[in-house]
Amino acid sequence: MKIGIMQPYFIPYIGYWQLLNAVDKYVIYDDVNYKRGWINRNRILINGEIKYFNIPIQNASQNKCINQLSIKLDNKMRKKMLRTIELAYKKAPFFQEGYSIIEQILLCDDKNLVSFLYYSFEIICNYLEIHTKLIFSSSMEKDCNLRGQDKILSICNILNAKEYYNAIGGVSLYSTKIFEANHIELKFLKTNEIRYQQQTDEFFENLSILDVLMYNSVEKIRLMLNEFTLVTK
Repeated sequence: MKIGIMQPYFIPYIGYWQLLNAVDKYVIYDDVNYKRGWINRNRILINGEIKYFNIPIQNASQNKCINQLSIKLDNKMRKKMLRTIELAYKKAPFFQEGYSIIEQILLCDDKNLVSFLYYSFEIICNYLEIHTKLIFSSSMEKDCNLRGQDKILSICNILNAKEYYNAIGGVSLYSTKIFEANHIELKFLKTNEIRYQQQTDEFFENLSILDVLMYNSVEKIRLMLNEFTLVTK
């Protein structure tokens, strides 16, 4: 059993979807404290420049778990965000497909942040034919006093994991020896160099999956999902 565990992010970059696609079960790590980062924002290209694309959060606080937060997204904001996407990508070859996906996501009327992000995962996974089972960490019976690596190990053991995949950025957070003691193989996913035509002279990597959707067919993106290397410590 291959397990991945990550916080839910808003339309994250291709590496996030590679990890989600590479495992048997993917745990949406929603019962940890909110920290400003990629949970409610990502980067897109507007007129050849990188810009942040945000989902506003109501009363955001690092003292609240991610699943306790609500978004504040009214119809006026939705229309403005969709207009921004239209102006940024209307000349992209797969604009209609990409626009339809972000439109479905933004029209979700669920105010809970995690529910909103989960819905976005479902939309994108269906489009990319990713069939990994998604599980909320908050739904699992575990010792909630555990932190960091200990909490991750607890989730892995509950799910009878034989392998745990993490993004390459977390290589310093985990001990191979401790995972081996729990009979779990620890691996880190490193995205290979992925390039595609963005209608700019310079290529901007690791943007939101939305950028990838706008410029590439489903078939090509499916190939991109396997463009990674598994690294061990």
